[in-house]
Amino acid sequence: MKLEDALFEARPYVEYYERLENLVRRLWEESTDEANFLQLLNEEIERAEEPFRTDLRIFLQKFEAL
Repeated sequence: MKLEDALFEARPYVEYYERLENLVRRLWEESTDEANFLQLLNEEIERAEEPFRTDLRIFLQKFEAL
């Protein structure tokens, strides 16, 4: 699963892994498709404070690379 792979790839690079994992899993459940998931994720990135914003960006890079 792409979500699982992206989480695995991002794990060594993020500071708040559990928070990231919980958020992206919730967004994945709420989303209607991958495009909607990316839209929701980008909205979270806009609202997030550093350093969690960087964690979200790292996850996004890994997700889009798959």
